[in-house]
Amino acid sequence: MERPMFTYDAEMADLIFDFCRWRLSLDPVPLDFGGHLEGLEGALEGLLTPEGRDPAELLEVFDTTIATAVVSVDSPRFLSFIPAAPTKASLLFDMVVSASSLNGTSWLEAAGVIAAENQVLEFLAERAGLPEGAGGCFVSGGSVGNLSALVVARDRARRRDPSLIGRRLRFAVSEEAHSSVAKALRVIDVDALLVPTVDHRLTGEALSAALAGVDDPATVVAVIATAGTTNAGIIDDLEGVGAIARERGMWFHVDAAYGGAGMLSTTHGHLFSGMRHVDSFIVDPHKWLFAPFDCAALLYREPAEAAATHTQDASYLDVIHEGDGEWNPTDYAIHLTRRARGMAIWFSLCVYGTDAYAEAVDAGIRIAERAATMITEAEHLELVRPPGLSIVLFRRVGWNDEEYARWSTRLLAEQVGFVTPTKWLGETVARFAFLHPETTEEMVAEILATMD
Repeated sequence: MERPMFTYDAEMADLIFDFCRWRLSLDPVPLDFGGHLEGLEGALEGLLTPEGRDPAELLEVFDTTIATAVVSVDSPRFLSFIPAAPTKASLLFDMVVSASSLNGTSWLEAAGVIAAENQVLEFLAERAGLPEGAGGCFVSGGSVGNLSALVVARDRARRRDPSLIGRRLRFAVSEEAHSSVAKALRVIDVDALLVPTVDHRLTGEALSAALAGVDDPATVVAVIATAGTTNAGIIDDLEGVGAIARERGMWFHVDAAYGGAGMLSTTHGHLFSGMRHVDSFIVDPHKWLFAPFDCAALLYREPAEAAATHTQDASYLDVIHEGDGEWNPTDYAIHLTRRARGMAIWFSLCVYGTDAYAEAVDAGIRIAERAATMITEAEHLELVRPPGLSIVLFRRVGWNDEEYARWSTRLLAEQVGFVTPTKWLGETVARFAFLHPETTEEMVAEILATMD
């Protein structure tokens, strides 16, 4: 059957919409299994043909084979890595964005969309304590956000001090920084000044001591802190580090990809007060701000500094820079073409309200604290350290690496939970990462009971 590629197909639309309605209605979302290759190659073989295939057949393959070979990140039992828990409104509006075929690259093409995205960015900047005029854009994830911000930090240093051109620059960073930071430094050809941590936190005192001991201190032009490490949820001394950065004229970047949502918390928001010092920061709405993949917010205190680095010079792009007051997301990160990935969180924030978001963030912190209590009360379990935001590290007394691995595999196979082990000071331990507000104490108790 011939299907015109650019003509509305009511039958195919109903097919897709019915599937989406069913998927959105799942309560709770199951874990599914993931990781299996059995049957995949056979199921996919022959589907890509010159003449095309029936969409109902393809959706059936997706439903019965492809989608069963994944782990559903939005399940309240997904407690590994950094999960996701997109709201129903955000998922639905992401469909609207896709169907609208939006190009969020420039003000000329998408002023309305960019204005709405900027409303979310202004909200996040205000929560961080940044002054009016702060801004940025949405990028695909924390890695791209960190890279985009750090190349601005490098370039600003050389713009301000031309004597640095041709000299090796250094950024102060702790060993607890996310792996994407080390990767970004390699990409932009900047060295790391490794600052020792105090209980795994980068502190202002430690930064000051490290700077005092370096030769050619003028080449240390930036410092990178973390607001919620992915492994343990630890928040660096943002106030102390930020104050040192301000005093020395260093660029202060905060990687808050996971933990930045904690700025909304009614109980832990004060831990982020030092964010007011930042020159740039990132936070990923597709993590703890309940948006779909992929979505990271990148903010600058002075966006003009970013535009001086990232604005692309090409004859065919001149037209997007001719209007007054335009805001081109392409000027603030390493991307050019981009989807309007901030629209899903914009819709969801407006639908549910910021108070609901604060409560949802608090829910993750509460269940982490409750899980810590349950672990402490169990004779065969031990906390590795107090909960960090919504992350809990704990050990099963007497277990080795293989026992943790077998336990994790069994949990997923039996659909009880997805909990993977991690390393802490060289030791294999278990780790809960709570983000979904509908993860219950009963679920946690069920998981812990499997460690008897």
